[in-house]
Amino acid sequence: MSIYEHYRPEERTFVDRVLQWQDEVQERYAPRLTDFLDPREQDMVRQIIGNHSDVGVFFSGGVEGSERQRALLVPPYFEPTTEDFEIIAFGITYPAKFVSLTHPDLLGAMMGLGIKREKFGDILVQDSAAHLIVAKEIADFVKMNLTHAGKASISPNEIPLTSVSVVEASWQEQSGTVTSLRLDTVLAEVYNLSRGKVAPMIEHDRAKLNWKIVSQPSAEVKEGDYLSLRGSGRSKIISVDGKTKRDKWRITYQIRK
Repeated sequence: MSIYEHYRPEERTFVDRVLQWQDEVQERYAPRLTDFLDPREQDMVRQIIGNHSDVGVFFSGGVEGSERQRALLVPPYFEPTTEDFEIIAFGITYPAKFVSLTHPDLLGAMMGLGIKREKFGDILVQDSAAHLIVAKEIADFVKMNLTHAGKASISPNEIPLTSVSVVEASWQEQSGTVTSLRLDTVLAEVYNLSRGKVAPMIEHDRAKLNWKIVSQPSAEVKEGDYLSLRGSGRSKIISVDGKTKRDKWRITYQIRK
């Protein structure tokens, strides 16, 4: 059985990349650090590397509980430290008494600078505190050029990773049945909405499948997929558990609270 059979066609490029990283570590007998990965990509790295005798893998987003993390693939002798992940934290100073600052504001500002999403990790905005996690190789650029976000003038100041905290999300496991594994049908079950309401939301780019916008309600959902619907939160399909006597699919899923 080919390894590609376990993944979507659009994920094959990433599978090849992971296999290439694995080969590099074996051939050079030296560690290989990746960019920031979303949780789906992290799952894939774990699955592909598995219990490989010559290659181990560790993850860090700089802060305990972070969502986006860098992977460090290592040979057997290597014991990674925090510094090996090359992650920098910034505290974002802005006039909180006069303007607000949101996650989309900071995300848009970073993307507006031409920085690829995989070069920075979690954006943490809570009350009047804002923190940004970035790869070390772009830290100087961010410090010099990130001066505005939304309506706010901002100033990024490097801070110790230990001074940043993440409010860990709570995941609630549930189960249900669906007539098919279409995206609109599964989202309707997970978020307790009508399929008639969900389908137009998907068509208007308000749904994501594994962190990618999907505009086709008929897209197939598989075990291990991450889903989100704007305004309803994030979820993950834990397992597809076969069919009932009435020919419906049993699914087990988690919803982020």
